Amino acid sequence: MKRIQLNVNGVDRWIVAEPEASLADVLRKQMMLTGCKVCCDDGQCGSCTVIIDDKPIRSCNKKIGDVREGARITTIEGVGTPGNLHPIQIAWMTHGGAQCGICTSGFIMSSKALLEKNINPTREEVRKWFNRNRNLCRCTGYKPLVDAVMDAAAVMRGEKTVAQIMPKPKEDGSILGTSHIRPSAEAKVTGTWDFGADIALRMPEGTLRLALVQAEVPHGLIKGIDTAEAETMPGVAKVITWEDVKGRNAITGLITFPDNKGDGWDRPILCKEKIFQYGDAIAIVAADTEEHARAAAKKVKVDVEVLPAYMSGFAALAPDAIEIHPGTPNAYYEQGVVKGADTKPLLASASQLVDITTYCSRQPHLHLEPDCGEAYVDEDGVLTILSKSIGVHLHHAMICPGLGLEPDKLRLIQNPTGGTFGYKFSPTMEALLGVAALATGKPVSLVYDQYQNITYTGKRSPVNINIKLGCNADGKLTAMETDWWLDHGPYSEFGDLVTLRQAQFTGAGYHLENIRGKGLTVATNHAWGSAFRGYGSPQAFLASETAMDILAEKMGEDPFEFRYKNLYNENSTTPTGQKPEVLVLPQLFDMLRPKYQEAKKRCAELSTDEVKRGVGIALGIYGCGLDGPDSSNARAELTKDGVTIYNAWEDHGQGADLGTLTMAHEVLRPTGIKPEQISLVMNDTNGPNSGPAGGSRSNVFTGNATRVAAEMLLNAMKKEDGTYRTYDEMVADGIPLVYDGNWVAAACTDCSSETAQGNPFPIYMYEVFMPEVEVEVETGEVRVVKFTTSVDVGTIINKATVDGQIYGGLAQGIGLALSEDFEDLELHTNLMDCGIPYPKDIPDDIEILYLETPRADGPFGAAGVGEAPLTAAHPAILNAIYNACGVRIFRVPALPEIIRTELEAKAAREKAPKEFA
Repeated sequence: MKRIQLNVNGVDRWIVAEPEASLADVLRKQMMLTGCKVCCDDGQCGSCTVIIDDKPIRSCNKKIGDVREGARITTIEGVGTPGNLHPIQIAWMTHGGAQCGICTSGFIMSSKALLEKNINPTREEVRKWFNRNRNLCRCTGYKPLVDAVMDAAAVMRGEKTVAQIMPKPKEDGSILGTSHIRPSAEAKVTGTWDFGADIALRMPEGTLRLALVQAEVPHGLIKGIDTAEAETMPGVAKVITWEDVKGRNAITGLITFPDNKGDGWDRPILCKEKIFQYGDAIAIVAADTEEHARAAAKKVKVDVEVLPAYMSGFAALAPDAIEIHPGTPNAYYEQGVVKGADTKPLLASASQLVDITTYCSRQPHLHLEPDCGEAYVDEDGVLTILSKSIGVHLHHAMICPGLGLEPDKLRLIQNPTGGTFGYKFSPTMEALLGVAALATGKPVSLVYDQYQNITYTGKRSPVNINIKLGCNADGKLTAMETDWWLDHGPYSEFGDLVTLRQAQFTGAGYHLENIRGKGLTVATNHAWGSAFRGYGSPQAFLASETAMDILAEKMGEDPFEFRYKNLYNENSTTPTGQKPEVLVLPQLFDMLRPKYQEAKKRCAELSTDEVKRGVGIALGIYGCGLDGPDSSNARAELTKDGVTIYNAWEDHGQGADLGTLTMAHEVLRPTGIKPEQISLVMNDTNGPNSGPAGGSRSNVFTGNATRVAAEMLLNAMKKEDGTYRTYDEMVADGIPLVYDGNWVAAACTDCSSETAQGNPFPIYMYEVFMPEVEVEVETGEVRVVKFTTSVDVGTIINKATVDGQIYGGLAQGIGLALSEDFEDLELHTNLMDCGIPYPKDIPDDIEILYLETPRADGPFGAAGVGEAPLTAAHPAILNAIYNACGVRIFRVPALPEIIRTELEAKAAREKAPKEFA
């Protein structure tokens, strides 16, 4: 032990700690300064940044024994407090910098250290500073964060006032379409927004800390589980195995399609007889401390007979592959596509034909906040689980039978949650927490480290697509054929749905009357497939947008104009036969055309023999909803102090609190209510079932439900003379104070598994992508140096939020295109090695061109936004690479070594005699 005096936030403190303890642990666990967030635990993300003697330091890998006596340490708690904010914190809120908020403290501390050193930095100096100090953000695309630093610096220099940088409501008081600050922003910028790992530290005395015993091979038979030694380890209360699970010990896929060959019960809570993937949970150790639990977990002996591991769709489909789930074929679902006339004669007679195969990778979500949660049995005997769930009601239904509980004996509540980008559409640790709380009779907590977070959460499902696309002599598309398989890992939940997405979006955006296709959902032993932003569409658009580029070249046409003449028109239907709800793609292309002409000229002028520059084009579309007659519920209540809105619009950084507030306020404005008089009670299965926050459905569905509930309340408050009753008048008149709102996409229908025809979504989002890239010929390194995009997501509900969603989605698209992967279980185990983009990897020069076409079914005309920017940024980048250097890449990520190899092969072909070329 070491006793050391430190000056923390201006106060001298005596600390006694193990010299090997990290400064982050001392700050968080001993001093309860939980504004310092720990995500990666090895200095890769900067979320734990504090200032020591005027320098930004990543506290997770700074040992307390290496901190000098008397060191001056500033944490986020010492920068500003609610009601007394520093200009950096104010600027962060005004620019929407605190989306999920998990990285916010670290960025603000890093920014403070920079501005104390240089109060007049350039944008590039800010970016280089963040990059050098390894500040990572997965939500914002970095541009709003640089904007915030520049504004904060201007305030600190006296060139701007705080009032000048704050967003303002409209003259009539409306906040719709403004950059009104989200309700959670102040807590996030002050470090007082408690995430799950912070809540774990505040659990009551006697809470048991959990550690998992996990599979160390991807596929095997369990011959025995020996817990004897682990049970005798210090602090251990219980070692929990499948024998302690009172229910079915499985998580149900719930929405499995009728012709799925599996039964949806293939994912165990705790493995009993078989291991299906690396990291599968086999046992849970509950102990008095996390350290004791982890130490004991290492002592559990699992006897495993290793089986062949099928780590790709190719392997699992091999004739000699055994069934991963005995009795269910590895290819367990088949999706057909039948639209229009037979495609074979049309392709045979096409003026030009493209026949290519693309592969979209197992993109990891790389959310910074590790998965975490708590569970306890309340005073009414109800098991209560607190987690990062973005579908509390959905997950309630998925885990309840496996736990052996009646529905009224299980409650799920969403903790304040870091960005999930869809991985939490699947339950992860919820059932594990529930099993442990029930088995021990004690409150429990479980916090993954970043290694577990990466290796034991779901990933984007890789898709291998063969596409044939033909056109006539006029360059008009005539027919398309597709043949694909989707690797969904070992668990079938939502696998059939994401396979359907390939049918819905391959070729979307174009007038294409004749389509045939077939796709398979394949079980493998790699990471299970879970929802990821864009859900299914990035795989689809990689195929069709690459094919469109090649077809344009074969026709001798510009890829921009070739697309333009084939866009949806008044006679078009989607690949599923649905009439588009708006026709906006021509306008989006028209907005972009002059920018495209400038980009072509600029790229030609700036391209050199050493560094080639090019521009690419792609379009992307996504539907808002979960297919068919999806619905949502919300509630509005008039109280003495204002109005309370209840819904389950789960927030994982996209701004659910602000969306709910804005929708409700816009309806209730006639009463004179102010935004600050509206309270929000959200994300609890004891409240309304709004459906999960995925598929860009919430802004439309839960926004509409919230609007309807508020309208019902408004109508009840309205007097005959057009004025509105007060709370006291409502009570005196015996008028109810609570109103439930419901909204259903009644006109939508499911798509057929045989033909994929149907009307799945009430509203679509549309985006056109135009990146400019530089390719270093010698190394194959690619940099996106500028990104211009035109977008139509209907009426913009909050400008800063929509901007942030677009910037962040584009950044993830750049990562998907160039660096991100989860394939090698030995290599892809941390944020950096998985290829997460740092500030240097994302251009600061991003321009968004908005077209606002109100949607008839959207609340105030709005669509969703979150999925749109990750639909097709990556094929646009690959097309730009081709435009720059003549190398065509058909799979992502397009790593430097792949591009270098292709460049060398191209050079060899060009040097070869013509008869051998």
